[in-house]
Amino acid sequence: MKSGMGDNAFKDICDQFSGTVDETQFERFRFTRDEAPKLKRLVELVTASFEGRDDLTLAEEGAEGGQAGFKRFILKAHGQRTVAIAVMLKDGLAILGAEPVERSAYTISCDPISADFEEVDEAWIQQALGQLIRNIRAAG
Repeated sequence: MKSGMGDNAFKDICDQFSGTVDETQFERFRFTRDEAPKLKRLVELVTASFEGRDDLTLAEEGAEGGQAGFKRFILKAHGQRTVAIAVMLKDGLAILGAEPVERSAYTISCDPISADFEEVDEAWIQQALGQLIRNIRAAG
């Protein structure tokens, strides 16, 4: 006997039930299942972009979970703190952003750069990072 219910329909029903029972726990589960692997992939692409560059390093500064999970790095040039680079996944979008940090002689003013996660590859990451880095300026 065939039910006509596909895997996605069953998954959706189970997700709805789980969320009804405990919305907070379900959201944690959903993030771990659906978004954490994608965020991990984004971070891998970003860090791989700096491989072989002894003059530039990324130092992980912070990470947050939840619906708007992100990783934050300090971009160092020749060991000097420059700006923070944030890697985010939100509503199916991969987002790269940058902001000034304390104890830095550099600043940045740049809107975050985003694309559908499914469109993100090594070339997109490098283009987005290049766009952010071009906007770094000496403070003052």
